[in-house]
Amino acid sequence: MPELDSLRGVAILLVLFFHGFNLQNAMLHMSGFSRAFVYAATGGWAGVNLFFVLSGFLITGILLDSRLKPQYYRRFYIRRALRILPAFYLLLVLLCVLARVGWLDHRRIGWPFVVLSFFYLANVTVLFGVPAQYAALWSLAVEEHFYLLWPTLVRRLSKRTIAWCALAIVFLCPAMRALSYRLGWEYRSGYTWLVADGLALGALIGVLSRTRFGSRGAVRLFSITCFAAAIGLLTLLQPFGIWRQTTPVGGVLQVTAVNLFSAGVLTLTLLLGTSAFRWIVNRPILQWFGRISYGLYLIHMLGFDVVDHWIIYFRPSWYAEIPSSFGLMVLRFVLSVGLAVGCAFLSRKYFEEWFLGLKDRWTAHVPAPVTDVVIPMEEEAAQRTA
Repeated sequence: MPELDSLRGVAILLVLFFHGFNLQNAMLHMSGFSRAFVYAATGGWAGVNLFFVLSGFLITGILLDSRLKPQYYRRFYIRRALRILPAFYLLLVLLCVLARVGWLDHRRIGWPFVVLSFFYLANVTVLFGVPAQYAALWSLAVEEHFYLLWPTLVRRLSKRTIAWCALAIVFLCPAMRALSYRLGWEYRSGYTWLVADGLALGALIGVLSRTRFGSRGAVRLFSITCFAAAIGLLTLLQPFGIWRQTTPVGGVLQVTAVNLFSAGVLTLTLLLGTSAFRWIVNRPILQWFGRISYGLYLIHMLGFDVVDHWIIYFRPSWYAEIPSSFGLMVLRFVLSVGLAVGCAFLSRKYFEEWFLGLKDRWTAHVPAPVTDVVIPMEEEAAQRTA
């Protein structure tokens, strides 16, 4: 599905523009095109939600397609580890080194945060009294928690039950956000139990696509329903502040609307990618960004930090003017993204690819006992009938 690489490219570009132009009080000093551009760029945080929906869809599909094969857990976890751990731990090393050499002027990286992040707890560090010192890691922690729990459910349950579990999470997370608000807790944080609905929605699509609801007509209807629900929420609840996360309605349901819109985009992309209009979603430049998206997501904030350091070192007066000068914002963005993209490309080609090449070698088929294969009741009944 090469069209999904294009979708990854869109998601990572949204995140890049968000972190590049979401500067404090920037829009107070701008008007016209520059103000509109910065305002649009600040909506790029939705790229993370698009990543969540896409990840839930892909991982659930992988698990469903392999759950009747031997070495189910071994194959999944080894392949996931080789994909995500090397670049992730390399980033942690870079954070420690750059912080010690003084290249992170506005970012303090402490050992408690690094240790918690090592165990993929970056989204709950505040529960341990540790501030989140590198924001990009929270979403990776959420996905890792998904990898730890979801494979067992997919292995043990029927497709129908898996779909109901995913749907339950889609409704449970907004309810948890509402409860957190009611109790006076932080309801807009990245705790897994508050933001897993995007992954669950993607997982639901992954399950339905492998049932009778996977026909083009059903997928088209699902896509239209998701778009309509998202637009309906954002329109009807606009008077109640759904566009602002600082309001209760916005904090609880804005993410839901964005997840639904992302699900609509995903299913529409799948439809276009298997039609005569596949050229719309098979864009080489987006696919290239999609292929380096993981490494780019990891390192892009460091790119901004390093460029900020050298701007402060050589032109401190420029740095103070960046939030009020659209030209300087664009220059900072180009330099930072250029540095991050170069590092991500080199990482993918000369570092990550080496580990990816070990996937097939380390997960070579090993005959397993019959008891290693668990056939859910739904499939067992179907096989007996056949």
